[in-house]
Amino acid sequence: MGDKTEHFESTKYISSARGCCVVNDSMQSVKAVDQHKCCKLTSYNWLEDIYDPLDTEKSVRFIEVRFKNDRKDFYTWSGDTVLNEGDIVAVEASPGHDIGIVALTGDLVRLQMKRKNADPEKKEFKKIFRRARLADIEKWLEAVKLENNAKYKTRVIAMNLGLEMKINDVEYQGDKTKAVFYYTADERVDFRELIKKLAEAFRIRIEMRQIGVRQEAAKLGGIGSCGRELCCSSWMSSFQSVSTNSARIQQLSLNPQKLAGQCGKLKCCLNYELDNYVETLKHFPDNRIKLRTKKGIAYYVKSDVMKKMMWYAYEDDPNNILAIPVSKVKEIIELNNKKKYPSELEMFARQKEQKSNVEAGSDDDLAQYI
Repeated sequence: MGDKTEHFESTKYISSARGCCVVNDSMQSVKAVDQHKCCKLTSYNWLEDIYDPLDTEKSVRFIEVRFKNDRKDFYTWSGDTVLNEGDIVAVEASPGHDIGIVALTGDLVRLQMKRKNADPEKKEFKKIFRRARLADIEKWLEAVKLENNAKYKTRVIAMNLGLEMKINDVEYQGDKTKAVFYYTADERVDFRELIKKLAEAFRIRIEMRQIGVRQEAAKLGGIGSCGRELCCSSWMSSFQSVSTNSARIQQLSLNPQKLAGQCGKLKCCLNYELDNYVETLKHFPDNRIKLRTKKGIAYYVKSDVMKKMMWYAYEDDPNNILAIPVSKVKEIIELNNKKKYPSELEMFARQKEQKSNVEAGSDDDLAQYI
């Protein structure tokens, strides 16, 4: 009973340290609690309750396993027992073995492999050796406890060597034979001497892995300008390129201070509503077309995409702008094509306001954030 309790306490510590929202205090598994919701690498298995009768014939199953930070990979499992999400397993590594947590099982794994272009016919996947034993978990716990101290010590060594680099994080392999040091640097760094110093200090195999500033922000975390935890550290596991065109399509002011995130690059959230804006703007008329009325010619000023409104101002009165629905703008353009001119735009306008002269940053100012 003592070994079982000790194993439970170890598992409880790892669950809380590696992404479990609420730690179960009972000896029995509770589905409502043991969900690992806080970990951004956790996937919702919407095929969990669907049974495939042909699956019993497959001798090799694919399992998705997650590790520290944003590291996740696929492994093969040919054991007799069934692995469940949240199980701690020992997997094949180079060299030795590593310890990870099962993130996804079942048929959904194959769909994930297809999405990530992981083809079993072209790539040889590493194996899951077994469920982690108590000795494996104890060694893993010891390795995890060494990571923070190794990170700070490595920063001191790098500083003493005069290297222009920043050590962001350290990840020990589950068997304590290897450690991966994540760093960022603006220029190429010769860290051969650093590796020698680290090997002497920690007596393990050293791997240096350079990451970008976006990945650095994901590892360090923080609070964004919206007041919420950074998306990259809370739920995002992959990054898409963000350009100034995303801001321009959404009618945002090209101000680098507002568009840049804590990583110094353009905010990832600029892409969240981009598709909706692109689809909606397809129904907008060309804003280069001027509206002709008997009162005068009006030119385009700005748009409110979600409200489907376009703002126009007369050439002889540029400070007063009128909000006209897109449907009415199309109607006026059709009348102009037929050589017909409405008396004035005010009869179509929903709103009238004074034009505000806000200076926006240039595209050259944004080049450094791309």
